[in-house]
Amino acid sequence: MSSYPCERLRPVRIHHLNCGTCCPVGGRLFDGYSRGISGHLVCHCLLIETNDGLVLVDTGYGNQDVTRPRERLSDFFLALNRPQLRTEETAVAQIRRLGFAPADVRHIVVTHLDFDHAGGIEDFPNARIHVTAREKEVADQRRGGAFVSRKRYRPQQWDEAANWSLYPFGGGERWFGFDAVRDLDGLPPEILLIPLAGHTWGHAGIAVQEDDGRWLFYAGDAYFHHGEMNGARRTCPPGLRGYQRLMQVDADARMANQRRVRALSTDHADAVRIFCAHDLIEFEAMAGLS
Repeated sequence: MSSYPCERLRPVRIHHLNCGTCCPVGGRLFDGYSRGISGHLVCHCLLIETNDGLVLVDTGYGNQDVTRPRERLSDFFLALNRPQLRTEETAVAQIRRLGFAPADVRHIVVTHLDFDHAGGIEDFPNARIHVTAREKEVADQRRGGAFVSRKRYRPQQWDEAANWSLYPFGGGERWFGFDAVRDLDGLPPEILLIPLAGHTWGHAGIAVQEDDGRWLFYAGDAYFHHGEMNGARRTCPPGLRGYQRLMQVDADARMANQRRVRALSTDHADAVRIFCAHDLIEFEAMAGLS
């Protein structure tokens, strides 16, 4: 399998990957539709083909999480989220099935460094990792809530990664009224980092412009359920409402940013398609369009 031909121009193509299925106890109390005892959540990631190689947006769970879960993940979240940890769902396995090699992944853009977003970083040792400087600082020190921060951030998932590009949080150019970090190191200008604090101190969304000029906006964990978007009223199953409160570091910032994303979803629906990290309905809709 040859490496990605970065010298040859190719049209941008976006693949939607589920890099981790979780089945928390609670059924429809968590996802709004499951009839059994278990809910169904995904780890929605993007794989973007560019003329400079592959870009992975978030990584879900990685190979080492699958083979050594007790060493890599906290018992608390293993019990709460019940991740299925399937080798075939790792980003590296799916990338191989698409005909690429792990070395073809030149860049990883991370919304934040929670265990279910950063677990696959070390599966791509040649990649440069892009994240806000604020998120990296807080994650390294495992700050942001004494109990949750010790469980959510797992430095063993990224401590062997050497190539980091860190970006200021806020104060950048504007994108539909949001601060935006443009000109990410080595990436095309159509990929932007959008600060969205609240879930974590350095949490960000990722905006990607498609060939037709429309935007995809991956909001990460700024919200968790499709009912929180595309309307004036917010609806969310009680299990997910509780989980969002458990994981937030700043309730006011999280809710303010969620309102802004919801307004974007209604006011600019013709220009921007929005989705989050864990909603199965959104994932299936986006994967069907890719």
